[in-house]
Amino acid sequence: MNELKVRITREGSTKMAKSTTICAGIDTGKRKLDVAIEGCREPLQVKNTSEGHAALLAWLRQHRVKRIGIEASGGYEQPVVAELRRKRFVVVVFQPAQVRAYGKFHLQRAKNDKIDAALIAACTAAVRKIHAAPDPRLLRFAEQLTMIDQIGEDIARLKNRIESCRNVTINKIWHEDIARLEQREKAALKALVTSIRKHPDLAKRLALINSVDGIGLPTAVAILVRLPEIGRITREQAVALAGLAPYDDDSGDQVGVRHIEGGRKRLRRALYTASLAASFRWNPQLIQLYQRLTAAGKEHKRALVACARKMLIFANTVVARGTPWCGEPPVRSFPVS
Repeated sequence: MNELKVRITREGSTKMAKSTTICAGIDTGKRKLDVAIEGCREPLQVKNTSEGHAALLAWLRQHRVKRIGIEASGGYEQPVVAELRRKRFVVVVFQPAQVRAYGKFHLQRAKNDKIDAALIAACTAAVRKIHAAPDPRLLRFAEQLTMIDQIGEDIARLKNRIESCRNVTINKIWHEDIARLEQREKAALKALVTSIRKHPDLAKRLALINSVDGIGLPTAVAILVRLPEIGRITREQAVALAGLAPYDDDSGDQVGVRHIEGGRKRLRRALYTASLAASFRWNPQLIQLYQRLTAAGKEHKRALVACARKMLIFANTVVARGTPWCGEPPVRSFPVS
């Protein structure tokens, strides 16, 4: 990104001095990394290994690169991103849709690894706002939480098989597998919570989220780990990151149905699942919201999405304020005259 600065000379005249932030883009593969510098024809290809990362760092320093863009690639990008941030480089991690949209905007149709690296470099140079890097502790916890989620998905698949299976022997095997997986899931969640509580700041944040009526410990862990920005962003930003923000779909005289889109899928699923119990039993405000929406003709799913959105807003508020959840507003006491 080019920035123009005014320099005043001794004679009093002004000259425009150009300050350039040199940006690079990395196209990540399972075995290799293709690297390009924005506006430069000298590409680099290294192995996606520790040795390759060391060569990459030396090359970036040689070319005085300050900012690196990289596309999320199923986790293959995480080791090099961690190493770059450890060496104090500014790293921007793009979603693939962002890079594709930038390429379409510039009418770029050709595609290979070198072209993609150059496109990511150009996309990196065009970024105007750089977000702070996520807490590295939460990245490690996210891997453990994903494993727990996947165990839950395996349990759900086995339960679906039991529904359609009439063989007693096979059903017995699957029931045993479910029991084993449920024990592993419970133990893994307990270990994750123990690890989180070793950090006082994370333990406090987890307790605040868990204080909201209807947010159980598993959901609180999901919010803490999947939304590291919790408490430091606006309510609108929080629900957008979770994929719970309702977007308009209007054009001219056509008024479309508002719908949710994008966001962090696993976080959204955890909130939606928790909203079912919270809006029927645990949280009086969500119970009232659900009843009001369904009475107005809203579908069950849309009402639950609204409850999940409100639940996340509650969590964001308590963390921002640093005070536990209070379901009822405090009663004002007036002095007796």
